[in-house]
Amino acid sequence: MMSAPSGFSAPSAPPSYEEAVGINVNYPHPYPVPDPGLRPGWKGVNPPQYPEQPMPTSSPVTVQTVYVHQPVVVFYDRPVQMSCPSCNQVIVTRLCYEPGALTWLSCGGLCLLGCIASCCLIPFCVDALKDVEHFCPNCNAHVGSYKRL
Repeated sequence: MMSAPSGFSAPSAPPSYEEAVGINVNYPHPYPVPDPGLRPGWKGVNPPQYPEQPMPTSSPVTVQTVYVHQPVVVFYDRPVQMSCPSCNQVIVTRLCYEPGALTWLSCGGLCLLGCIASCCLIPFCVDALKDVEHFCPNCNAHVGSYKRL
């Protein structure tokens, strides 16, 4: 047999689990550890008594739901003050009149009454018979419309 050279010590037993993992064995455990000789499930042996700890009290949490209510904008044949959904500015809409169903029905009705000459085109000159488109004056976005029929 060979002996270890001088200056070197013979290897000892491997480190324990606590030493290998780095658990501080001097730190108290958060719960009592039963002795290895006691077996709590056996007759005649009482399980270890754990200290009574009060249940953690949690303060009630109040949940508040916030609904953002945006007013419903109803468009008519006059300018409307509103918040533009495109540029988020408070605006008064700019109106643009375009021929719609009422304009064409009025033209057709005048034709049936015998106004075939240029009189049947009068509804295309009357803004009160046209549909109204609402635009933002800042960003020119279309924000709504009003249909006569």
